[in-house]
Amino acid sequence: MNKLLMPLPQIEQLAAEYDQANPEAILKRAFEALPNITFACSFGAEDMVLMDMIMKIQPDAQMFYLDTDLLFSETYALRDEAVRRYGSMNLTQVRPAITLFEQEAQYGKELWFQSPDVCCILRKVNSLSDHLHKFQAWITGIRREQAATRANAKVFEWDQKFEMVKVNPLATWTSEQVWNYIRSNDVPYNVLHDNGYPSIGCVHCTNPVKAGEDPRSGRWAGHEKTECGLHH
Repeated sequence: MNKLLMPLPQIEQLAAEYDQANPEAILKRAFEALPNITFACSFGAEDMVLMDMIMKIQPDAQMFYLDTDLLFSETYALRDEAVRRYGSMNLTQVRPAITLFEQEAQYGKELWFQSPDVCCILRKVNSLSDHLHKFQAWITGIRREQAATRANAKVFEWDQKFEMVKVNPLATWTSEQVWNYIRSNDVPYNVLHDNGYPSIGCVHCTNPVKAGEDPRSGRWAGHEKTECGLHH
């Protein structure tokens, strides 16, 4: 399938035109221009904001989440709460090709500690790549201020890794704007955010951080790693 629905100059034009637009306007334009699009939901604060917006704008939109089999119980509880809150959603559970038992048999115990990059590839990147193959664009909740690796994110861009259009409606937003939206719209969120977890991933690779520390410093602590491989 040819995933390049629009020429690169048009993607760049959209990026420039909508750079300072509100996320709702970006989402509306994305659904108009890229009908075969899906939303990647991690159930983090940003993604809950986007889920709320999407359910108001395009309630039949395709959504999915990567279930590594290692998510926090609080994350699964939030998933269930979101389903109750928003009702019928096209939310797909995407799981790895191998079980934790098979992973241990092939790669050894606690791969997430021994080689977190390999673990992320097996339990996240490969399953994401397989799922995205069905679509021609995807929506993410990344923001420029989250990390140096995301500082140049555009609201519309060509994702070279997955060879598709990537839409980042919250790219220009601050953390304060995210939480203002959550409070103003009574959006459900992960209770771990109230306990020192600004960024939440898998159980074994996520630690709380102290006030003033890098929000992603709690991810893969002890390793020179701040991204799972989905966004770079």
